[in-house]
Amino acid sequence: MARPVWTGVVSFGLVSLPIALYTATDSHTIRFHQLQRGTADRIRNRRVNERTGDEVDSDEIVKGFDTGGEYVIVEPKELDDIAPGRSKALDVSEFVDLDTVEPIFFDRTYYLGPRGEQYGKVYALLQRALAESNKAGIATFVMRGREYLVALKAEDDLLTLHTLHWADEIRDPHKEVPDLPGRTEPTASEVKMAHQLIDALTTDWIPEDFHDTFQEKVKALIKAKAAGETTEKAEPAAQPTGVVDLMEALRSSVERARSPKDTGEKKAVTSRASAKTAGKKPAAKKRATSSSGRPRSPSLRSLTKVELYEKATKAGIRGRSNMNHDELADALTRAKAG
Repeated sequence: MARPVWTGVVSFGLVSLPIALYTATDSHTIRFHQLQRGTADRIRNRRVNERTGDEVDSDEIVKGFDTGGEYVIVEPKELDDIAPGRSKALDVSEFVDLDTVEPIFFDRTYYLGPRGEQYGKVYALLQRALAESNKAGIATFVMRGREYLVALKAEDDLLTLHTLHWADEIRDPHKEVPDLPGRTEPTASEVKMAHQLIDALTTDWIPEDFHDTFQEKVKALIKAKAAGETTEKAEPAAQPTGVVDLMEALRSSVERARSPKDTGEKKAVTSRASAKTAGKKPAAKKRATSSSGRPRSPSLRSLTKVELYEKATKAGIRGRSNMNHDELADALTRAKAG
């Protein structure tokens, strides 16, 4: 059972609900120790007085704000004394339409639970009211010495709390991002082809179809190095699409993403190829056969990534657009075995 990271009281109007805040997400971070190259000696960070070189205990450290030559010293306890919401109150000051809160404002997500079965009815009431109205409660509260702006919302059968960025923390993209297209306009045919590509790649959102492939490769690298083995390097990054090649890249992408059974393209290509070879003598090259005398199918790994993607599309393999060559081959092998 997880321990709450914060406890307090949510209040809206004259209604109060004691709640506990729980972390909603985990991180895939793989942690390494720092070692000196060629040794097994750990490198550690220490708090050191830069004037004397002596190590300093954490309880001897205070905060100092540089005013330009002099420091204003602030004790940790003084920050606790001035922190708003010292009573651990999360006061919902207003409710807003959830759709009006832009995604860029959302930061971290927490689960909210009632602190005791006796508060279940109040909890269920607030959850249902928010769900049916599609609104979020906006509030502020203090946790671990910092004040947060938060949105209280209903998701499925529980309440969640989302920390939000303050308005002045959102950077202006026109000041931060160079080379934005500005008035550059794509042609109507390019827009149409882009829509076709999006439609061809559209599927249901199933988060379980996606996984942290880089984390898996890091683990495989560690395992291989521990066993004295080597690992394959990743495929090179895709080259940027030039303006001249844009339409051709879009057209090829649409053709690759579409299922052959939907477009009939594969059948048409096969028919044309048969017509061209009609009346010709069979090639002298022998086809690979199995022990039963039947033609052997080519190895999946011998196919190109485009060919594998077409097979994965036809087989309805989820998450295929996020897979590399080997992952597509493995997914097709599993689908065939199943």
